[in-house]
Amino acid sequence: MTDTVQHPAAIDVAGTPYLRDAKGSLVPLASVKAADLLMDETVRDILSQAREISKLIASFKASTFEAVGSLQALIAQNYGATLGGKKGNITLATFDGCEKVQVQVADLIEFGPELQAAKLLIDECLTEWATDSKIELRALINRVFQVDKEGHINRAELFMLLRVEIADARWVRAMDAIRDSIRVIGSRTYVRFYERPAPDASWRAVTIDMAAA
Repeated sequence: MTDTVQHPAAIDVAGTPYLRDAKGSLVPLASVKAADLLMDETVRDILSQAREISKLIASFKASTFEAVGSLQALIAQNYGATLGGKKGNITLATFDGCEKVQVQVADLIEFGPELQAAKLLIDECLTEWATDSKIELRALINRVFQVDKEGHINRAELFMLLRVEIADARWVRAMDAIRDSIRVIGSRTYVRFYERPAPDASWRAVTIDMAAA
């Protein structure tokens, strides 16, 4: 249990240690419940470790990108060839094919006002089509335009909708409007790690993200 004299967050006032509570008030350390002190100690210990791990991961990520970049530069210099795709995607593998590192660059996109015009055209089509026709398509459209709590359109379903080919001129204009609405506002780079016991075995992700571990 926390030593009430040596508590790291204690504030000394005229020789008496105090702790500041969630409301900002100073509470004499001696009057804080033992359970609250134990919880405080546990959380501080966990967060201290979390900060160190966060720094370690940030350092590892930076060194990984530096190593991949150095390899790309070396190959470009020695062989006059570019290692990786146009967008920066690259996969590196060990000689035995049992370990690999993937660097992937994903576009960050948002949708402009053309998307609302597309929705109006799609609604016109749905109104005229028989209510019992294209049921699966109606379900897909509903999923696309069902905005989530953050106000985001379901992008995966939207791109699936773009692959639906219908001859109706309004539908064609709607799909064009959706394409025109897409704005690339940046990119985010991800690095992923995989391993397998043998070249013909399935890949297993080496996870670093705690949520995926």
